[in-house]
Amino acid sequence: MGVLKIRIFGDPVLEEKANKISSIDGDLFKLIKDMEETMRASEGIGLAAIQVGILKKLFIYDIGEGLNVCINPEIVLEEGEETEEEGCLSVPGVKVPIKRFKKVKVRAMDAKGNEIEITGEDLLARVFQHEIDHLNGILCINRTDKKYRRKAIRDFNNFALSEESKR
Repeated sequence: MGVLKIRIFGDPVLEEKANKISSIDGDLFKLIKDMEETMRASEGIGLAAIQVGILKKLFIYDIGEGLNVCINPEIVLEEGEETEEEGCLSVPGVKVPIKRFKKVKVRAMDAKGNEIEITGEDLLARVFQHEIDHLNGILCINRTDKKYRRKAIRDFNNFALSEESKR
């Protein structure tokens, strides 16, 4: 399959909730590999399965230390707060300020089915929260205030129009 189509703002699948993964098999490994190719081709640092139209509780990420996989992730610890700008592969051309926890601990399974707990701070904590939001049908623009949300939608529409004119 290779590079998959990333669903963008306005696609109703992005508002769906993902389903728990009950078995790790060859199909899941193929999906992970295709998601990795998609994330890298898009120059992203994280990608949730729902962003490629697959309603499974799975996300991948790489913040410069190699690919990591989280299956059926849940946040089990939250500490501190900070507001930073976030972008999203499903809302291209847009960055919005979002208040997130500064530190989180995530419990999940890795690609081999082993239970893992990962503590992330700063960027990694933000990636975890952003991708888990996707698995719950929440886009980053839904986490910002109305003023920034309106601007984000305008920016997205302008970006989409400029991309359309390039074709």
